[in-house]
Amino acid sequence: MRPAPTPGRYPVRFGTAELLQDADRPNAWLISVDGVAQSHVDLDDPTDLEFDYIRRIADIVDCLGEGPLDALHVGGAACTLPRYIAAARPRSRQLVFDADGELVALVREQLGLKGLKVRVGDGREGVSGRYDASADLVIVDAFERGVLAGGLATVEFTSEIARVLRPAGTYVANVSDGPNLPFLRRFLATLASSFPHLAILAEPGVLRGRRFGNIVVAASRAELPVEDLTRRAASSAYPARCVAGEDLRQLQGKARPIADAEALPSPVPPKDVFGIF
Repeated sequence: MRPAPTPGRYPVRFGTAELLQDADRPNAWLISVDGVAQSHVDLDDPTDLEFDYIRRIADIVDCLGEGPLDALHVGGAACTLPRYIAAARPRSRQLVFDADGELVALVREQLGLKGLKVRVGDGREGVSGRYDASADLVIVDAFERGVLAGGLATVEFTSEIARVLRPAGTYVANVSDGPNLPFLRRFLATLASSFPHLAILAEPGVLRGRRFGNIVVAASRAELPVEDLTRRAASSAYPARCVAGEDLRQLQGKARPIADAEALPSPVPPKDVFGIF
């Protein structure tokens, strides 16, 4: 039996991590870095998902048919989603890339990573080193101080993800944006360069451009389970909207894809949006 985690502050590569115990669940933990919430995990029940955008990603995973998945994760932190997939889809083969070696070591020591393969290093390089058509699912959720690195939102990297995915595979990304959704529009144009089918999930206020927040984007060369995702999003404890098809194309408009030469990062979030204090 592993010792109980020790709450406290710990130096990591991208700042200072803080490990906090959930006040309502004795074996659930929150990790933040420089005040930005990174992960919430319930060690007793990895299918209990606290963050709304994580639940949206899990909804996509749940709609991908049955059985184990071959999954790649770019960005791990406390590995909430890899833990979820391991519990919900036993025998799945997963590999996590995370650039913050000190944070990975902290999570391994305090929260455990039993059964999960986590490699410290650049996620883009990690994906580029995988074989063609070797993954069913690629999830990109890699933020530094609330910002998605620009190199993870380009046509070139999207092409690499498409190469690694099997023909019916799914790419899921967590991005963030604010009023008018300028970054999201360009990110959709970027994904459309490799994938004919796109869908997004977000709270209605975010999609209307009224506030800054997370948007989960799914892309595939196969049809996406839009009807199922729409039902799940609408019936959630925190209802979200699913946008696809012509509505999504209108949202994308005439936005230009993002290339490596530009490597546009996502916008810096306003203070307190992601737990910044």
